Amino acid sequence: MSSLPTTPDGTDSVTRAPIPTARSADTVADRPLSTDASGQSAVLSGHGLPGDLREGYADIGDQRLHYVEAGEGPLIVLLHGFPEFWFGWRSQIASLAAAGFRVVAPDTRGYNLSSRPQDVAAYDTGLLAEDIRGLIQERGAETAMLVGHDWGGTLAWTLAMNHPEVVDRLVVLNAAHPRKLSQGLHHPAQLRRSWYFFFFDLPDLPETVVHANNWHFFRHFLRDARPALTPEETDRYVEAWSQPGAATGMINYYRSSVRTPPKKAEAAIQPIQAPTLVIWGEADHYLSPDLAEPDHDDVPNLDRVERLPDASHWVHHDEAERVTQLLIDFFAPALPARN
Repeated sequence: MSSLPTTPDGTDSVTRAPIPTARSADTVADRPLSTDASGQSAVLSGHGLPGDLREGYADIGDQRLHYVEAGEGPLIVLLHGFPEFWFGWRSQIASLAAAGFRVVAPDTRGYNLSSRPQDVAAYDTGLLAEDIRGLIQERGAETAMLVGHDWGGTLAWTLAMNHPEVVDRLVVLNAAHPRKLSQGLHHPAQLRRSWYFFFFDLPDLPETVVHANNWHFFRHFLRDARPALTPEETDRYVEAWSQPGAATGMINYYRSSVRTPPKKAEAAIQPIQAPTLVIWGEADHYLSPDLAEPDHDDVPNLDRVERLPDASHWVHHDEAERVTQLLIDFFAPALPARN
């Protein structure tokens, strides 16, 4: 493992997630899921998660990714968005595992119990996608099927462009293709929806604002979810946001994006060859429905855009059963043939 960068006071600038004494093959039904640096733990119970849910830490270069895993079979990697963490896929994990897949849901870099670098440059989308490529290999697979929501969708688009050899099939939920998002941000209506992109680019102030009033700012982003999050679910999010350095890590996704020169971002776009399904909640307050369908030249093997009229940005929560069935159906060709 390469040496870690340090801050001016000599401390490690990457906040390392502690490794629990139980190994990744252990289940978490009867023990704490994770323990943070303060010794506090989060216990999994209910939420529809499988009893044999496993957790682990994958060392990818100088980063450490925390993940949960369930099931056996062809690999599906679920990539959460902002301001969620692996727990955002709680409605999908058990059903996908029961359908015959091995499901891995990581905390992406900067979130919850994964490494949380302080440097904005560490959140370049290419680097974030490399984390996922490394995770696929670390879990012993050569390829995977990817599902990404919001920023997880951006990572999925990027990995499918940069490393098509590791992506079998791709599903993106309410995350515009990079070209479509860039085009959208030239229009006043989408700029009004995406105001927080530019607020988060400010130094220091965003961290102060998001911590205030028991994380009201982050909780506000989740307000559209229907049914509304339960107090227990909200507590799980607050615990994740409260990990040391996590707020800055989450915000740095936006800082890095805004600071990337447009010409550099456009030059990085490559056609995606993987069969692709887009699922889009049409009642999204943050992204216009016009951004759902990518250009044919960018995604020539687009299967379709499945539009769910009554679902918000949190489509995998609002229409959990529908989204899960769409995933199972789209990934079914990867399952072994049954006699």
